[in-house]
Amino acid sequence: MSTPYRNPYPGVAEVRDRHGKPRLRLRRTINGVKIDVYLPSPRGSAEFRESYEQEIDKALACSPQAAPGTFAFLISTYLRTAAYRNLAESTRTTKRQRLDWIRENIGQGRYATMQPRHIETLMERKGGPEAANRLRKDLRQLFDFAAKRFGFKEPNPATLADPHKVKSSGYHTWTDEEIATYRDAHPTGSKARLAFELVLNTGAARQDAARMTRGNIRGNRICYRRGKTGQETDLPILKELARELAVLPMKQMVIVSTGNDGRAFSVAGFGNWFRQCVADAGLPAHCSIHGLRKAGARRLAEAGATEFEIMAFLAHSSAKEASRYTAAANRSKLTDAGMAKLDEGGTGLTNRPRLVCPTSD
Repeated sequence: MSTPYRNPYPGVAEVRDRHGKPRLRLRRTINGVKIDVYLPSPRGSAEFRESYEQEIDKALACSPQAAPGTFAFLISTYLRTAAYRNLAESTRTTKRQRLDWIRENIGQGRYATMQPRHIETLMERKGGPEAANRLRKDLRQLFDFAAKRFGFKEPNPATLADPHKVKSSGYHTWTDEEIATYRDAHPTGSKARLAFELVLNTGAARQDAARMTRGNIRGNRICYRRGKTGQETDLPILKELARELAVLPMKQMVIVSTGNDGRAFSVAGFGNWFRQCVADAGLPAHCSIHGLRKAGARRLAEAGATEFEIMAFLAHSSAKEASRYTAAANRSKLTDAGMAKLDEGGTGLTNRPRLVCPTSD
C-alpha cells in the first residue's frame, strides 16, 4: 500500500512571477486574514521554513484575539512553552502544521465543552485513518496540557474517542528483491547508488542523510547525531557503502550533493529526488527512504542482532521500535525450526508416501 504524498506546507505552490521567474508563493486564508506572499527558495530550506512560519504567525496575530478557554488560546500558550521549543526541528515543524490545522478548524471553540463524539466527527475530516489517529493524539496531548496548566478536571475526551482502524502496518519495508532491483538500476559510482547505500547501511533518516559530510567519516567509521532524537550514532562503514564512498570526489564535502557545485539538498529536496530515483528503477512509490531504514533494521534482526544493537543503528532513544524487528525475525526462525521438525525421522510431509491417483482405462 503506497503512502499518498502530503504537502507539508499548505498553500505553497510553484508559480512564475511577472518576470517569468519561478517562485514559491504562499496563498492562504486564516481566520479571515488573507496571506499572499513569495517565500525564499528552495522549498524546505531553513529560510523557507522561517518565512513560512512568520507569515502564519502574522496572520494569526491579526486574527481576533484568542479568548481564554478556547483551543486557539490553548495552542498559542503551548507554542510558547519550553516543551515545544525543545522538540527537534523536524518534529516541531510537523507538529506546528497539525496544531495550525486544529486552530483553523476549531480555534474559537471552548475545549471544556468538547465531547468524544465531537472529536470523532473532527477525525472524519482528516485524510485517512493514520491522520485521524494522529489528530486524536494531538488533541489528547492538548487536553493533558490544559489539565496541567489551567486545571481542566474533566476526563480527557480524546482518550474516550474511538481510534480509526489502520489496516497498514506502517511504511513498507524494502524486500531483498527490491533492494537488488534498485542496485541493478543504479550502478556503483552513481549518486543514486551512493544515497541508497548511505541510508541502508547507516539507518540515517532523510534529514540526516541529506546533511552528512566528509566530517562524519572518521577512518573506517561514520558518526552523526540524529536530528530528531539527538542520539549519537557511531557505525562501522560496511563494504557496500565503502565502495561508493571510495569514488566520491576528494574535493566534495557533502556526501550526497545536488550537483557539481557540491551544495547540500534541502530535506524535502532530498526526499523528492530519491523518490524519482526509485521511480527510475521501476519500483513502486511505497519504496521510501523510511522503508529503506526499516530494511536495514530488518537485515540486522535476521542476522541475529539484539534489540539494543538495532536501537543503536536506528538512533532511537528506546528499544520499543527495535523489538518489532527482532520479534519478527525470531518468529521466522521459530517457524523454520518448527517446520524442519516435520521432516525429521520420516514423520515429515516430505517423507510421506506419494499418493497416486488411479486413472480410468
